[in-house]
Amino acid sequence: MTSSRPLDHITVVSLEQAIAAPLCTRHLADLGARVIKVERPGSGDFARDYDQRARGQASHFVWVNRSKESLALDIKQPSHLAALRALIARADVLVQNLAPGATARLGLDAASLQAAQPSLIVCDISGYGQDGPYRDRKAYDLLIQGEAGLISVTGTEQEPSKAGNSIADIAAGMYAYSAILAALIQRGKTGKGSHIDVSMLECLVEWMGYPLYYTLDGASPPPRTGASHATIQPYGPFPVGDGGAVILGVQNEREWLRFCDVVLAQPALAQDARFAGVALRHDNRRQLRDVIDSVFASLSTRQVIERLDQAQIANARMNSMKDVWAHPQLQARARWTEVDSMDGKLPALWPPALQSSFPYHMGAVPRVGQHTQAILHELGMKL
Repeated sequence: MTSSRPLDHITVVSLEQAIAAPLCTRHLADLGARVIKVERPGSGDFARDYDQRARGQASHFVWVNRSKESLALDIKQPSHLAALRALIARADVLVQNLAPGATARLGLDAASLQAAQPSLIVCDISGYGQDGPYRDRKAYDLLIQGEAGLISVTGTEQEPSKAGNSIADIAAGMYAYSAILAALIQRGKTGKGSHIDVSMLECLVEWMGYPLYYTLDGASPPPRTGASHATIQPYGPFPVGDGGAVILGVQNEREWLRFCDVVLAQPALAQDARFAGVALRHDNRRQLRDVIDSVFASLSTRQVIERLDQAQIANARMNSMKDVWAHPQLQARARWTEVDSMDGKLPALWPPALQSSFPYHMGAVPRVGQHTQAILHELGMKL
């Protein structure tokens, strides 16, 4: 394995905050890019103050900001803006997710910068894109989940729900990341940069492809079924006697026979007229659930999973976050490492997708302005 990384020669300047842009640039840093994060002096990225759950630091922040350099600038001051311009002039990529129109007011929009620096790649991440009637609307993750229709198909029959993590921000950050990689490849062919316009709404609507096509031509939407399934039963999480829960899915009649015989130890149930076929099991799902719950109540999680494995029925534990930290598969594949921070070592998951040809960069989470003086020295400037 070589010690060099794919983006070792790439410098990224990022006017970033919250999740979408920082997630994008952290992935670029994982591949070796030098990522210079421009923050407000003093307070820095407001995501630093979301909570203090990661040993005194914000959980969101430590997740998406390792391996970066922090440059504290008040870009409303002319001298600080001049320093930022000098830095961008040396960069390969500029990423920003400030308020709509903010970079244009500073003369840092793609058209202005690329007029003097045609090889520069500029990636703008926003809620709704750089034009259109929604351009200037505020766009938090929750709001985009609503606008993209995700909330309408998530949750229970009685109550819609948002996703449990920042899925709209994550979608935008990952599309920005892949688009920048594509733009770097294209620049290698043409010598010219790109302007990338990433809309959180459009990213999440892309992920809504199944429910969108399901409702094509005015058809009814897929029902909200919690962690269950709209048509297949039994399917979803089931409580177990030791207080845990096991997730399972019976996909066909062969599995249904094995489920009754091996898992429930009630082979005669397979002939019960109430459950004869997928449609009837769905129609009588409450009665079926009562049968399953009565059996599982006397078993442990381990016992239920052993029976499901023996019957060759797909299953999983419904893990808590504590369980995920200690997940045996992640442990066996050595997927956890540590990164430095101003409060000491923090655990970090190696980036998904194991690489045989290079090591990922797993650098420290910076404090606000930690690298300001060193970067200014490189530029031959003082503030």
